[in-house]
Formats: sequence, C-alpha cells, structure tokens
Amino acid sequence: MIGTIINGVCIVLGGIIGVVAANWVGRRAQVYIKLALAMATLYVATEMIFKGLGGGFLRCLGQLGIAMLSLVLGNAIGMGLGIQKQLNKLGQYAKEKMSKSGSVDNRFNEGFITCSILFCVGPMSIIGAIEDGLTGNFKILAIKGAMDGVATIGFTAMFGWGSAVSVIPVVAYQGTIAICAGALEPVLTETMLDSVRVTGGLLVFCIVVVILEIRKVPLANYLPALVVAPLLTRWWI
Repeated sequence: MIGTIINGVCIVLGGIIGVVAANWVGRRAQVYIKLALAMATLYVATEMIFKGLGGGFLRCLGQLGIAMLSLVLGNAIGMGLGIQKQLNKLGQYAKEKMSKSGSVDNRFNEGFITCSILFCVGPMSIIGAIEDGLTGNFKILAIKGAMDGVATIGFTAMFGWGSAVSVIPVVAYQGTIAICAGALEPVLTETMLDSVRVTGGLLVFCIVVVILEIRKVPLANYLPALVVAPLLTRWWI
C-alpha cells in the first residue's frame, strides 16, 4: 500500500501546485521531467528483471522463455477480451469531458471524472499495485505518482480542485488490487513470484516507449500475462 499512498500524495501535491503555480512549469521543464521519468522507469524495469532471474544459466533461460510465452499468450487473451479497446473508449470519454470544460458549473465534476479515468486505466496502475502488494516494491507506483502529479498540475488549471479529488477513487482502486495481490502471496512460490517480476519488468520496459512517445503500444492487452506467467511456471518449472 506504500506505493498507492505515494501516488495519492503526488496527485494532491499536483493539485496544490496547479492552483498556486501552474504557469511556472514551462514546456521545456516538462520535457526534462518526461526524460527523468523515462530513465527512472527504465531503472525499475531492469531491477525487476534482474531480481526475477536467478539460479543458473538454464534456469534464467527458462524464466525468460516463460516470460516471453506469457506475453504472447497474455496479448492473445487481451485482444480476445478487447481490453485495450475498452480502455480506449474510457480515454475517449475523458477527452470529450475535457473538451467541455468551459462550463464553470460543471468544472469540478468534469475534472473529477476525467482524472479518475485517466489515472486508473493505465497499465502502470495494475502492474504497480500488483508488484506493491506481492513484493512490497512501490517504485512503479512512485513513478506513476510523479507522472500523475505533473498531469494534475495541468488538469487543475483547467478544471479546478475536482482533478485533485480524483485521488479518492485512485487510492481505492489501486489499494484494492494491492490488497488482493497480497492475499495471494502465500499461495505463490518464490519461483512463481520471480516469473511475475520478469514478465512485469518486460512490460515496464514498454512503458518507457510510451512515455517518450516513440511508439504506441497496446499495453493493456498484455496485462493477462501477469496471470499467465505464474501458471506456466507452476506447470513448467
């Protein structure tokens, strides 16, 4: 739950800065912030993979094989369920809310709905909450918190305090995932946890590509891989 708390604090701080000093954060500063977040995400992804790998060359090779196969199968399941398409629809709904932000009477509600959707639907919410609940590693959610905080600065200038109040559903959503993941931890062996780390690390690598806007990756479709990985590990290793 530490990662979720950090994420919530960042959103609140972003709201405060958005009200007090939104004009101080220029475009050039935003570019530097984006690069810093990408580097931090790259570090976390590398750390997750190296923590998950171990036990000799053949075992490491087997773990990487399981991770790659999990991503392929997870993507197939995600595409079949249309996970990315559904999240895209939610994102489009949020954009429509943003375009209607001119009404003063509705600004609070629009900001609350928009930011709640945008801060909850991303893959980092789920990956980070699972990692936080299973292993206590809160770094992914800390990075997401920094990203959400920066975004909240702009949204608060547009919508007002409703953007910062989105911290309530974000904390409830990610906290629930973390608690459920923690409840499953006793059932999972260390090898199964390692497979989740390696698979999750590869997914986090893809997030770097998204942060830098190099290429659009349907990350949400790969989320089932985090469930497939420990199942394959139990059967294979």
